[in-house]
This record gives sequence, C-alpha cells and structure tokens, in this order.
Amino acid sequence: MSSQGMVGQLQARRAAGVIVQMIKESKIAGRAILIAGPPSTGKTAIAMGILPFLLTLGSDVPFTMLAASEIYSLEMSKTEALMQSFRKSIGVRIKEETEIIEGEVVEIQIDKSLTGTTKQGKLTIKTTDMETLYDLGQKMIDALNREKVVAGDIISIDKASGKISKLGRSFARARDYDAMSADTKFVQCPEGELQKRREQTHTVSLHEIDVINSRTQGFLALFSGDTGEIKSEVRSQIDTKIGEWKEEGKADIIPGVLFIDEVHMLDIECFSFINRALEGELAPIIIMASNRGITKIRGTHYKSPHGLPIDLLDRLLIISTSTYSPDEIREILKIRSQEEDVTLTSETVETLTKIGQETSLRYAIHLITIANLIALKRSSQTVELRDVNRAYTLFIDQRRSVKYLQDVAENYITGKEWEENSTRPMQVS
Repeated sequence: MSSQGMVGQLQARRAAGVIVQMIKESKIAGRAILIAGPPSTGKTAIAMGILPFLLTLGSDVPFTMLAASEIYSLEMSKTEALMQSFRKSIGVRIKEETEIIEGEVVEIQIDKSLTGTTKQGKLTIKTTDMETLYDLGQKMIDALNREKVVAGDIISIDKASGKISKLGRSFARARDYDAMSADTKFVQCPEGELQKRREQTHTVSLHEIDVINSRTQGFLALFSGDTGEIKSEVRSQIDTKIGEWKEEGKADIIPGVLFIDEVHMLDIECFSFINRALEGELAPIIIMASNRGITKIRGTHYKSPHGLPIDLLDRLLIISTSTYSPDEIREILKIRSQEEDVTLTSETVETLTKIGQETSLRYAIHLITIANLIALKRSSQTVELRDVNRAYTLFIDQRRSVKYLQDVAENYITGKEWEENSTRPMQVS
C-alpha cells in the first residue's frame, strides 16, 4: 500500500511508472501528462516522485516547478514567462576539448627581485616517462601559492586558463614523515606525456544561454535576476547554433521536465501557446496537475473538463487520483505524526481518521500539530482524545465554516445591499 513514503494511489503510481519508462525510451515526444483528482490526493507528490527516476538518466536533467498563477506579472507577458519556463527545462550538454599539463611536482624554484615586487621561477614536473622544466611568471607563482603546491604533489594545469588543480599526493612520498592531514589523498604518478587533451562537459539550460546572449553584462545577468523579455531573434539564432553543434557532435540536447501546478489557472492564450510549443522540436516533458472538474476555461465562457481546452486535452496522457480509503488516511496520519515527533494514542488516531474522512485530510493533519501544542500545555507528551476535541472546537473546517456563514448570512456584507441601494431611485425632499 505504501512505498518510499507514498501511501495509496496504486493505479496512479503504476501509470506514473509507465510514463517514466516511456521517458527513458524517448517515446513521449510531443505529449504531456495531466494528473487530475480531488484536493489532497497526492497529485504533486506523484509528480515529485517521478523526478528521482528521471535523475537516473543523468544528474544534469533539468526540472522546473511552476505554479500557474506565477506567470501573471506586470514585468513580462504571459507567453514570455511560459517560454522562459520551457527553456529552463531544456538542457544543453556542451562538450569541449582542453589541453592540460598533468604530472608530479619535482621541484619549485622561486626567485624574488631585490625590491620583492617581481617574482620569477621554475617548475620541474614529471610523469613516469618524461620530465620537463617550465618557466613561471608572476600569475602562475601566485596560483601555486594559493593552492599550496609543494614537491611531491600531483597537479593539473589548464593551458588555456592557467587554472591549477591539486589532484593529491604522490604514492612515492607516502613514507615521508611530514605533518599531513587525515584526508590527504594519495594518487599514482601519471603515465605518458605531460601534455594531454581532455574532454570536458558543461551543462546549461537554454534559458541561461538566452540571458547571456541578450544582456550586455553577459553571464552576470543570471545573478542579478533581471532577465526581462528576450527577443525571438536572439532565441532563433541560439537554436540555430545549438542545432549546428548537435550535428557536429559538440552538444547534446537534454529534454527536462516542466511541472505546472494548478494548471486550470492558465487562460486560453497560455493553453494555445502550450499546444503550439508541444509541436516544436525543442520541447520538454510537461507534467500538469489540476483539481477541477467541469469548469470554465479561463478567458472564455466555455466549460471543459479540468478547465483545459479539448484540443489540448487530446494531447495529454491523463493520470487520475482518487480519494483515500480510511486505512490509507490512518497510515498517512501515522507517518505524519512520526515526522512531527508527536505521540498519538490509538483512540486519537481513529478519531483523526474519521475527521479526515468526513472533512479533509489536510484539516486532520493540521489538528495533529494543534493538539500536540494543547497536550504540551498540560505537560503531557502524548496527544489524547480530549486534546483533539479541543483543537476541533477551536478551529473549524470548511464545511462547518460554510454552514456558519449560511446561518448568520445577514450579519455579513455580501454586496447585495450595495446593489439594491444603487438601483433604488434617490428620493429628494
């Protein structure tokens, strides 16, 4: 019934497992997934549960989480906000070859001028097959000092950038009785030539490439957060260049995942944009969640299942969730109480299960924390039935709130009296 903290929803979890397999086999292009069901049935949990399986494809698979209401902003248009979310969810794995010098440091000689302002030096570095002497300038000497490189260290020097990386200590120096820390790493002396070519891989999202190429401050714009709207011409040029790199074998496209929660909050323009974007060559895997039934599509007068247009629903693979059974609610409440370090009596668990069945699971979970605070106030480490009853009396649920409003409706401002006063003709004495 439960697995990895997820309780119930066996049918939905099986369907999500099939989706993961389709993603792994790259058979879900041009499709999206909709997780639909009543509130408090674990829709977001199922979507987040898909993520660990996607990471088995690679640790650099992008995952973007978006609430539908986030796209409504005065700073940029709705379609631009969606486009940026789409491109954040598509990664580009860029491959490049760099030349490095890798070997064991034999000797470092540093000569200072009489004034001490300038430094010159020599670095002797070797592999098992050869040994070479290099002249050092001021910058390289400073870099060696920063890394605290001494004779016997295995180092790697990037020829393009001059970056020095200390890989460890040579096994030949393992018997030296110098003061060494416990985490000192010993490595073998490299073999072959000193100068080698190594392939390095960097993964960035398409959105990061867009920002770097559309702002004068370059990659620093990523840290300022002021990305703004990006011109379509810039994106078109970037897509062309990425396509060329892909053909040349310099880059790989990594389709990520875009999760849109409360998708019914989007309007007809956004749905049209998503419908068109799913047909594009560069499209991420889209997972949506909605708790609406037959309702109006935002921005229109038409009603549709889940508040989504029919043509978009036709593209979706729909996973449905159902309400939890009493046994599943009981199990969820036990797990929650363990997470919050709250001890419940068996009678309390049964009462909370009944409350969760009659009202909502979220309300029952809230009562655990409140009842625990009430129990602590009377110096008890165990939550008893009277603590839950007290919490149930202090905080009402949705149904009791609606009933209360219906009973005392005349005491609240509903707006009807303003409409009556505005339509009533003014009397002049």
